[in-house]
Parts: sequence; C-alpha cells; structure tokens
Amino acid sequence: MWVAVSGIIVHEWLSPAGGSENVFEAIARAFPDAERWCLWNESDRLRPIHETVLARTPLKGRKALALPFMSAVWRNLPRRDADWVLTSTHLFAHHARFKGAARDAPKLVYAHTPARYIWVPELDVRGASLPARLASRALKPLDRRRAQEPVALAANSEYIAQRISDAWEREAEVIYPNVDVERIFAKPVLSADDEERLAQLPSEFILGFSRFVPYKRLDAAIDAGRVAGLPVVLAGGGDGESELRAYGERVHPGMVHFAINPSDQLLSAILRRAMALVFAPIEDFGIIPVEAMAAGTPVLVNATGGAVESVVDGVTGAHVHDWSDDAELRAAVDTAVGCSADACRDRARDFGSDVFDRRIREFVARHT
Repeated sequence: MWVAVSGIIVHEWLSPAGGSENVFEAIARAFPDAERWCLWNESDRLRPIHETVLARTPLKGRKALALPFMSAVWRNLPRRDADWVLTSTHLFAHHARFKGAARDAPKLVYAHTPARYIWVPELDVRGASLPARLASRALKPLDRRRAQEPVALAANSEYIAQRISDAWEREAEVIYPNVDVERIFAKPVLSADDEERLAQLPSEFILGFSRFVPYKRLDAAIDAGRVAGLPVVLAGGGDGESELRAYGERVHPGMVHFAINPSDQLLSAILRRAMALVFAPIEDFGIIPVEAMAAGTPVLVNATGGAVESVVDGVTGAHVHDWSDDAELRAAVDTAVGCSADACRDRARDFGSDVFDRRIREFVARHT
C-alpha cells in the first residue's frame, strides 16, 4: 500500500526506558505529524508506531539473536511517499530504506554512536567475543557504505562526531541530547516513604548514581568519598549491589549508604543534597551529569568521553584523568565542591528540551 506522509522518523527498537528512547520521543514531539518506525516496540510511551516484520517473530526483543537480520530488514521497508526520513541510530537504523517515493527522499541521521561493539569493542563487552570480532570485519565496510547515504548527520557530542569521522569518514554537526532539566529545577514533592528514606541518608555526601553494573564505575564514587573523608551514597540498583557493598566495607567502612531504586522525586532530592556527583564511565554523552547540574550539584567526570563537554572543569565540576590517583581524586573533589550551584544550573539550561527541539527542527529544515 502506498502511504503519503510528510516525514518519517526511525529508531532501532523501543525499550521501556533508555536515553536513546528519550531522544526519539523528543524527535517525535518536534515532528508530531511524522510517521514513526522501529524494529519492535516494548514501550507504552510512543504510540502509534509502526513495527517491522521482526516484531511478528520470536526474535522480538532478543537483540543478540535478531542482530544478523536487522540490516536486511531495514533495507526492505514498505512503500511510503515522504518528504524526508530521519533516523535515530546506535546500531543499524541508518541503514533504513523504504520503497516508493520515500526511497529517494533526503535521509538524515541523528547518531548516538556508530555501533560500539563493531567500531570500539574495547568500550563494549559485546565486541569482545571471537564471533563478534569476526562479524565486525564483515560489518564495518557495509556499515561505512550505508553511512554515505544520508545527506547530513548529527552526533550527540563532539566525542561521537569524532568517532563518526573515524568510522564512517563523514562529518557530523553536534546536537546535544534533550535533558528534562525543568523537571529537576522544580522542588521535589516527596511521599511519606520517600521523606523517611531521605532522612536516613547523611546530611552531606558524595553521590554515585546509575545502574549497579561494573562499567558504570560506582566504585569511583566510593574512592572519592574515601580520599575526601566524606560519606558516600550510591543510588540505583542492579546485580552488582553485593560487590559494591563489599568494596565499600573494605575501603570505606561504615561510610557507604545505599538508596535502592529511588523514585524520580526522591532522586531529585538526593541530587540536590549531594555535595558532588561522581560520574566515572566513558560515555557517548552522559545525561546524568546534566541532571546533577540542574539540581545545582557539581560533577566529577571522566576526562575521556562526552561528559567533558557538559561539565566545565573548575566551574561546574572537575575532569579526572586517573581515578586510581588518590591525590588527583582528592583535588578533584575539592574543586567540585567549591563550584557554584547557580553556575551548575545555568550550565544545565544549555541542554534543555527546548534547545534540542529548536536544533533538531533547524537540522531537518536545512537539509530537506
């Protein structure tokens, strides 16, 4: 069937929650009349949305098993008559090709990253296995070739723009992801249970917040508290909780507190109380540091990765080169806790949803 639409926006797959899903939702708000496509949809937030044939197979939601079929599915999308196609990609969505008039419509790409397990396997455990390494040798030339099709590319950070240049041999402009800073600016409204949980935490502390998995480096937050002689709060949850508790008791006994799976309102209150947030992983952009700054809280970030582009060294936090160097880490804590809360909030405004909405609209208008 031939379907006429003004534009089409495409995303890999939709999980119940995630940073790239939030960006896709923001793109959908910017272009409310555009048709939406993904491999499969496991989220209730974005409807209506079209799913590919993979959604009608046992491969739905099984990313590793579906991977060998994704590129072929993206290359065989149905007939559409559209003025433009905008893909939000971190794997193969930029391979998307529709039949009909949409096949020749300008294609644009918003890249969260070229597929990490293919191009930077040292940053993605999925690329460490022998089958993955062998597959990447075949996929690299294909992926680079498909990346020549768009009329323009945008990256979510300068860090990723450089990765795009290295991997795809294309230039990309930078449009930072949307962060819901307005929600964090507002004073949190806590339930009685959240009030009780907050009261159990120290009045001052170093904060680590993310999923409890090794690559998020929450151990660095414990180390920052240890070298500064300050309590530590770890907020989040995951399979690595027992390891973090054991590490805390070993190196900073009695000083590490846990806020397991806090509500959004409780997390906002915890962010506001923290003296500084520690964010040690190498991330493509890093939304959590911007959320912390929106709460008026300075951030220690890894000197490698996208987070250095949001956190201004010595103004809204500190950049750390060697997390194992106690002297550097102590100096970074001292620098961060001395930063102005107002400066942090002002910096966070640069990454608000309104900024992203304007930039993504301008990006599409310039190239279609």
